[in-house]
Amino acid sequence: MRIRAAVPDDVPVLLGLIADLAEYEHARTEAVATEDLLRGALFGPDPVARCEVAEDDSTVIGLALWYRSFSTWTGRTGLYLEDLYVRPEHRGRGVGRALLARLARICIDRGWSRLEWSVLDWNEPALGFYRSIGADPLDEWTVHRLTGSALHALATRT
Repeated sequence: MRIRAAVPDDVPVLLGLIADLAEYEHARTEAVATEDLLRGALFGPDPVARCEVAEDDSTVIGLALWYRSFSTWTGRTGLYLEDLYVRPEHRGRGVGRALLARLARICIDRGWSRLEWSVLDWNEPALGFYRSIGADPLDEWTVHRLTGSALHALATRT
């Protein structure tokens, strides 16, 4: 197994892994990204995200899709992990740990202050894994989101 940066030719398999993750999280209908959208986000003229992949015998078996964040409190950049997914048949072999270690190394090498992500509160396998690597849950923080008509309503409110 090896970890490497994703390349444009990976986009179809990345989209498939993202769909598998959405299915696992009971949100398949919400995953509406297309190859063109993902390609633009990762490899377009102004990329907004990056992706590391785990590969076994030239087959992509997992991904860690991330983007830069910023903390006003530390005054430093951080890394926000949007999606971490390993194909079920490859779990338990250290693939997820290797992907997270790659992200941690990116943070350390660039002098970034943190690596953060969200996890569904019912996903006990993931929660247990994250505890095993020393991650601290931020129970006092609640994620909020505006989408759809609520987002449009706020944007047009004067």
